[in-house]
Amino acid sequence: MVNKLTDRIRIQKAIADSGYCSRRKAEELIHIGAVTINGELAEIGQSVQQQDEIKIHGEKLKSQGKKIYIALNKPVGYTCTNRYFKGEKNIFDLVDIGERLFVVGRLDKNSRGLVILTNDGDYAQKTTHPRYEHEKVYVVTVQDKKGFDYKGVTKSITNGITDDEDFLIAKKVTYLGDGKFRVSLTQGKKRQLRRMFAALGLRVVDLERIQINDIKLGDIKEGDWQTIKIK
Repeated sequence: MVNKLTDRIRIQKAIADSGYCSRRKAEELIHIGAVTINGELAEIGQSVQQQDEIKIHGEKLKSQGKKIYIALNKPVGYTCTNRYFKGEKNIFDLVDIGERLFVVGRLDKNSRGLVILTNDGDYAQKTTHPRYEHEKVYVVTVQDKKGFDYKGVTKSITNGITDDEDFLIAKKVTYLGDGKFRVSLTQGKKRQLRRMFAALGLRVVDLERIQINDIKLGDIKEGDWQTIKIK
C-alpha cells in the first residue's frame, strides 16, 4: 500500500504520501470518481489502512520509496507543468531521474530561477497553500525609466495594489539600483509581480526567484539542479 502504517489515515493524504500528486489534486480525483478503495468509490476524508487497495483511474497506487527534493534553476522559455505541449520546452526535460515529480512553486514561461521538484505531495501542499504564507524572494528588473520614483514604487507595493479585483501586496521590497528590486512575497497570485509593477506603469524585463522558504538558489547554474534536504 502507501505507507507502512497500522493507523488509519485519510485517503487524500495516502495518495499525496505516495508521491502520485498533491493532496489538493487528490481531492479533485476523488471528487470526479477516479479513486477506488477495495473496489468501491472513495470519498473525501475516508480513512484507509495499509492493507487497503487504492486505485486511481483503475491502476493500483504504488508505494512511495525514498522522498525526493530537488532545487532547479529554471531558465527562461521553459514551462512548469506535468503536461507536455508540442514545441514547448519543459522543466522536466532538464531532470530525468525516472521518478514521478511535480512542481512546488511554479514560474511562468518568461521567468527564471528557483523551483522545487518533489514526489512528496504533503510537502508540496503545505508549501504552496496560501494559508501557510510561505515566503518567496525575487529579484525583479524593470525597464529603467529615467528618474522614476523608486521610493514611491516600493511604498505602493508594500502597501498593496488592487488589480482586477485582486488585492496584491508584498511583505518586503528593497530597491537595489539599476531598475532592480528585491521583493519578498507570501501571497501567490497568478503573475503577481508583473501585475503589480504594470499597475505602476513599469514593465518587468527580468524576473528571477532566488529563495523559497529557507531554500536558496545559491550557485546552481541555469538549467542545472541538485538534490536538497528539507527540514
